[in-house]
Amino acid sequence: MLIKDVESYLAVRRAVGFDLKIPESLLRNFARFACQRNERHVVARTAMEWASLAPSPGQCDRRLKCIIRFARYMRAEDERHEIPPDDVFGHPNRQRRVPFIFSPAEVRQLIEQASCLGPAGSLCPHTYSTIFALLAATGLRISEALRLRLDDITPDGLVIRKTKFRKSRLVPLHETALAGLERYLMRRRCVAGNDDHLFVSLRRRGLHNSTVHRVFRNLMRAAKLHRGPESPVPHVHSLRHTFAVRALETCPNDRNQIGRHLLALSTYMGHAHVTDTYWYLEATPQLLGDIAKAWETFMKGETQ
Repeated sequence: MLIKDVESYLAVRRAVGFDLKIPESLLRNFARFACQRNERHVVARTAMEWASLAPSPGQCDRRLKCIIRFARYMRAEDERHEIPPDDVFGHPNRQRRVPFIFSPAEVRQLIEQASCLGPAGSLCPHTYSTIFALLAATGLRISEALRLRLDDITPDGLVIRKTKFRKSRLVPLHETALAGLERYLMRRRCVAGNDDHLFVSLRRRGLHNSTVHRVFRNLMRAAKLHRGPESPVPHVHSLRHTFAVRALETCPNDRNQIGRHLLALSTYMGHAHVTDTYWYLEATPQLLGDIAKAWETFMKGETQ
């Protein structure tokens, strides 16, 4: 019964534009957990016990909140569904991990390592070297890059459709990035098949996110780019972080221009809120130093 309710709930929310990949996995897992106890409705005690199986308080809290949203929806039609309390695991402060920021030399090493991938004579080395170069040059999310179709490349830039927040945007390309993409396209168009994804696997199908992450980890090890146990762990998303930080490092000093620069970068990267862009201000010593100098200058002006 609960499994059918979950499917109905997911279908309704997807109909209004939600993606729900993670909630789908959580809800189905919870439904199986509850069904093993022969429960046909949401039981608050069971929901809390299931949520507590997560490895950290933050994940416990997120799991329970997912069930709370589902229970509220179901209770509107059937009051036998119980709504669990919202503060069982507290409200842990979410602290973002310090990002791994690539140096220009490290980005070149990664791309050069990707260009050496096999099999020899295949599209594979060109595909991965182009993906990582594109992420570094544009700050795209890996999911956005892998969803690109051949028709999404236009004279004005890349058309990014159905982003993380169900919005579309146009990402302009620097002439060097466009030239690199065109070189890849010359090889990509020689690959037969009906799949029109820009980046395809050796089976001529769109690449999977997990495959790209695995290749990235292997390349990082081969290039010996890990900096030691005390340093942040690099991920594919680190290329997006690096793009944002380098863009902010070029930010002008004028207060009004800084605001416009941040807003433009937030829009370009597809952030839902400009506050998501502010986080990058803390990412490197240079940016923190710039903030300290700006604050010192501001305070001197206030005291004069």
